[in-house]
Amino acid sequence: MKKSFGLWSAIFLGIGSMVGAGIFVLLGEAGAIAGNLVWISFVLGGIIALSAGYSLAKLAVLYPSRGGMVEYLVQCYDEGVFSGSVSILFYISSLVGIAMVSKTFGVYAAHMFTQNSIFYIDMYSVAILLFFVFINLAGSSLIAKSENIIVITKLSIIVIFAITVFFYIKPELLSFKVSPAFNNVFFAISLTFFAYGGFSVISNTAEDMDNPKATMMKAMIYSISLVMVLYIVVAFAVFGNLTLSEITHAKDYALAEAARPVFGQIGFTIMAVAALISTSSSINANLYATTNITYQMAKDGDLPEIYERNIWHSSEGLIISAIFLILIILFFNLGEIATMGSIFILFIHVFVHVGHFLKIKKTGASRLIVAFAIISLSVTIVLALIYTSKHISGIGYYVVGGFVLSYILEMTLRLVTKRKILKQTKE
Repeated sequence: MKKSFGLWSAIFLGIGSMVGAGIFVLLGEAGAIAGNLVWISFVLGGIIALSAGYSLAKLAVLYPSRGGMVEYLVQCYDEGVFSGSVSILFYISSLVGIAMVSKTFGVYAAHMFTQNSIFYIDMYSVAILLFFVFINLAGSSLIAKSENIIVITKLSIIVIFAITVFFYIKPELLSFKVSPAFNNVFFAISLTFFAYGGFSVISNTAEDMDNPKATMMKAMIYSISLVMVLYIVVAFAVFGNLTLSEITHAKDYALAEAARPVFGQIGFTIMAVAALISTSSSINANLYATTNITYQMAKDGDLPEIYERNIWHSSEGLIISAIFLILIILFFNLGEIATMGSIFILFIHVFVHVGHFLKIKKTGASRLIVAFAIISLSVTIVLALIYTSKHISGIGYYVVGGFVLSYILEMTLRLVTKRKILKQTKE
């Protein structure tokens, strides 16, 4: 039976997953910290993503499963409380990521259609979320079938924007004279790494990949490298056309604002429309496939056969996820959501790669590269917590709360339902 994923289809999936809503908001959020040196943050974040991607690729070949990182956790730490708790944290992280995408839609929609106020941003964010909840509950596949067209459209707009605006760069805006303190570059890495976060999706395709041993690593490295080049070019294009004060003011929609000096209002509108398309497709693609499957694995400890056959047959995870998502959207701003999401994902990556180190003889991976991934991700977490604790009150409590909630839910599910997270593959 012919497998679904060859090299280029896996690369395309990785690029499409990475270059999504995140670049429309994370560029501005990271830029507000690192200023015109944010391109260095994207380089460093990309290097860390490459090391993490290398580690995941090795794990994916040994444990080919649609469960992805949850599967690697269970394989490395066994079917215990720790792997179960982290799998629930992964579910929470998925919710935070979708909340960020929904909030990004709300920001751009408010700027285009009404006014930039918290009320309108939250209204549009919740509205788009509920729209896709109902679409998924109805079982419509119309939007899903157009996903490839949407990915090509948003990538084309971003690439054309980056190349065109690049020729209008004002060198003085990129000068080190107007740069913030260089250590800010390191504080922004957690957000820039988050912008590459979609690369982990490639590892989920191993079960459906032609010759994963030969294809997985190439797909991982090529897709991350291509996205890194794109992010760097976009960073130069944006910070070469806007001052730091303009970017800080418009950090939630900086990419669209950077189109205004060259293309005028129509440029801003086109980029805003691209953001709306990108966020819509991302919500549609992730709302059910990510939250419901991840929810089911966290809740029952297994991926039922029904999910492999037809994802539309169950709605419990979707409804519960939607309730949590609305609460996150209403009670947190975009900066807090992005920060929490990036820190949670960093922690999960550290756990996965430390676990990989325990299995490294079986995967045949380079100890040096996996160790680099662990150390660099750990340092990034520390820097992110130091910086955000000074600028976002209570962020430490939210992060600790995520861990405590994951542990409580895991213990409750084990005591009440007698379930545990199960391994999906054999070594």
